[in-house]
Amino acid sequence: MRTAIRLSSLAVIAVLTGCSSLNPFSSKTEKNPPAPLVEFKPAMTVKTAWSVAVGSAGNFTFAPALASGSVFAAAADGTIMRVDAESGKQLWRVNAGMPLTAGVGTDGLIAAVAGEKGVLIVFDADGKQRWKVQVSSEVLSAPAVGQGLVIVRSVDNRIAAYDAETGSRRWIAQRTAPPLTLRTAPGIVISGPTAYVGMPGGRLLALAVANGGPRWEMAVGDPRGTTELERIADVAGTPVVSGRDVCAVAYQGRVACFDAVTGTPRWGKDFSSDVGVAVDERNVYATEDRGTVSAFLRDSGSGIWRNDKLANRRLSTPAAVNRIVAVGDTQGYVHFLSREDGAFVARVATDGSSLTAATPLVDGRNVIFQTQAGTLVALTTE
Repeated sequence: MRTAIRLSSLAVIAVLTGCSSLNPFSSKTEKNPPAPLVEFKPAMTVKTAWSVAVGSAGNFTFAPALASGSVFAAAADGTIMRVDAESGKQLWRVNAGMPLTAGVGTDGLIAAVAGEKGVLIVFDADGKQRWKVQVSSEVLSAPAVGQGLVIVRSVDNRIAAYDAETGSRRWIAQRTAPPLTLRTAPGIVISGPTAYVGMPGGRLLALAVANGGPRWEMAVGDPRGTTELERIADVAGTPVVSGRDVCAVAYQGRVACFDAVTGTPRWGKDFSSDVGVAVDERNVYATEDRGTVSAFLRDSGSGIWRNDKLANRRLSTPAAVNRIVAVGDTQGYVHFLSREDGAFVARVATDGSSLTAATPLVDGRNVIFQTQAGTLVALTTE
């Protein structure tokens, strides 16, 4: 009973204090149990290509990263590992020497993770520590690696870039944080000369990789409502860059695509999600916080289909693999939906722990998930 009271008190304090963060979905999950699994006749075969134990994510979000034919993954206990993407064979496993709060970012040459109390740690391709630095505050989202830099966003809303070779800081950008934010991990993606950063307050920020200067800033979600809770509109997940488009989604905001160079809005639809989007050559896919999976035409934003049979199952960021859309849920199931109409075509169980937090990877015909309990699993579609 004391524990329950303490947690409730902390939630009240989070709402009443200044720049705070919270997860507004815990009470929703308790009040609204996951919808029962829908029975269907599988229309395709999905097999486990390989599975590797990494380690638990604890209370944090860890997403695997793919580069140079390898998958890099990390866990809360300090584990960082590299496995062959095709076979799942472990190439190396090291320990950072401290608990971790986020990872992994990689370009295949280095692997970057965030340690407790805002320590950024970088390892080389063989798993040897190259450098570590103290950033301004705790880091909850995976560092982005590219163009010779490691870029991180800390919870005080500072974006900092460090030299990938030496760890020296190259530039820093600061944005004001809203009074209340989700304790999630909006990500950064580097594409060419630009870093795209998902921000609290519903902003998508494009920064010049060379010096951190702003290229443009656009709203994915505009804070609305009379209370701070109602006004949360944080960008969720990691923006996706594909061709000339950059697409993102916000909690209590919109799913939207913009011109990656100019920031000109292409389209936007009212939507609410606490995870990211997936994009293929034709469509944009997003999961609502209440458990609906939706597909939109990439060029116009017109709705194509909507699957509402996974209500309250706390869905992951979708993954578009071939003509299928894969999405994980809070009970460890991966659901495979048809790209054409959103109908269920297959379902696979993993280790029973949540798949909500991690962004899945796509490698050829494989889709790779990392569970909350710490299983790294590659599922192949046939």
